[in-house]
Amino acid sequence: MSLVANRLAAVKPSPTLTVTAKAAEMKAAGLDVIGLGAGEPDFDTPEHIKQAAIAALARGETKYTPVGGTPTLKEAVITKFKRDNGLDYQKNQIVVGCGAKQVLFNALLATVNAGDEVIIPAPYWVSYPDMVAVAEGVPVIVPCPEAHGFKLSPEALEKAITKRSKWLILNSPSNPTGAAYSRDELKAIAEVLLRHPHVLILSDDIYEHLVYDGFEFTTIAAVEPKLYGRTVTVNGVSKAYSMTGWRIGYAGGPKEIIAAITDIQSHSTSNPCSISQAASVAALNGEHAFLDEWRAAFLERRNKVVKWINAIPGLSCQTPEGAFYIFARCAELMGKTTPGGQVLHTDADFCAYLLEDANVAAVMGSAFGMEGYFRISYATSEKALENACSRIRKACERLGDVREKRA
Repeated sequence: MSLVANRLAAVKPSPTLTVTAKAAEMKAAGLDVIGLGAGEPDFDTPEHIKQAAIAALARGETKYTPVGGTPTLKEAVITKFKRDNGLDYQKNQIVVGCGAKQVLFNALLATVNAGDEVIIPAPYWVSYPDMVAVAEGVPVIVPCPEAHGFKLSPEALEKAITKRSKWLILNSPSNPTGAAYSRDELKAIAEVLLRHPHVLILSDDIYEHLVYDGFEFTTIAAVEPKLYGRTVTVNGVSKAYSMTGWRIGYAGGPKEIIAAITDIQSHSTSNPCSISQAASVAALNGEHAFLDEWRAAFLERRNKVVKWINAIPGLSCQTPEGAFYIFARCAELMGKTTPGGQVLHTDADFCAYLLEDANVAAVMGSAFGMEGYFRISYATSEKALENACSRIRKACERLGDVREKRA
C-alpha cells in the first residue's frame, strides 16, 4: 500500500525550483555557477516597504488577522484594482493569500470537480497543470507556437472549449515567454468566451508592472466588462515590489468564489503573515518611482540578452513584451554531440549539458509544455548575464557536428 495519495501520481516537483536548488548545491560545493533559473527580481525590497514592516512589529501587529486579509490591506487592494485596472470590487470580493501561487491553487481547489477541464495555453507556468491535477481536474493544454508569438489565438481557444470546460487560465505577461496580450488580442479572446458562458477565467497578472517598449498592460475583465462576473483576477507583490519572500498574493472576483477560496485557506494556512500584510499596504499605497528604474534596468538586460542569444549559432529567441524571461529555441541543436560523447535528444539534455559543462543553470522548455526551448531569467546582474551568455556560446561551439545515425 502506498503511503502517498493517488492524486499525487500526476504531480511533479517544480522544475524551476529543482534547477535553482541544484545550482545552489553546486555553488555550495565551490563551483562558479550562474543561476538563470529563478523567477525572482534581484533588486532589494524598497526601503519604505521594509520600514512599514518594522513599524508594524513595533506596534505589536504579530497576532492572527482575518483569514482572507486585514481590512486595511483589502482596502489597498481595492484601490489598486481601481487605480491600475479600472476594476471595482467590494471587500467580500477580495482575498489575500500566502502568495499568488496559493490564491491560484485555492481557486482551482475551490471550484474544480473531478473531470472538469481547465484550458491552459502552452508555454505555461510550470505549476498550472499540477494544480489542476491535485484538484482532480483535467488540464487541456493548447499549444501556442512561436510563430503566433506564444499567444493563444481565438481559433485555438474555440476548438479547446467543451461542455466540461470550467476555466481558462490566462497569464500576461507570461512566464516563461514574456509574451503579453494587447487589448485587441484580449478582446478577440473575450468574444469567444462570451459565446461560452460556462467557462470561468483565471487571469494571472503577476507581471503586470513589468512591460516594455510602451506596451500598455490591460486585463481581460477590464477589456470586456461582461466577463467581470466570471473572472478571478490574481496578482501579488512578489515581482513588482521584489517581495518574493514576503509571500503575499491577492485576488478579486465573484464573491461566491472568493468566499470558497477563503474557506479553504481557513483550513490550511489561515491568514497570511501579519507583518507581510502591513508591508504590502505600503507597497500598494506608496510611491512607485522605483519601478521606472527597475524597468529601465530590465529593458537594458532584455535587449542585450536577446542580442547575445541570437548571435549564437543554433539558438534564437523573440523579443518579449514583458516579465524578465527569454524563451530561447534550441531545437536546431538536437542530435548534436557533447564533448563527452552524449547525443542531445531533448531540451532537458541541453540544459543538463549547460549546467554540467558551462556551469549555467537554465530551465528546459518542456517543463513549460513546449519542447525544443529553454528559459533564461534575466533578473540578475548584467555582468552575470554577459558571462552566462558567453559560456552558453562556448558550450554550443563545443558541440560536435556528428549527428546520431537514424534508421
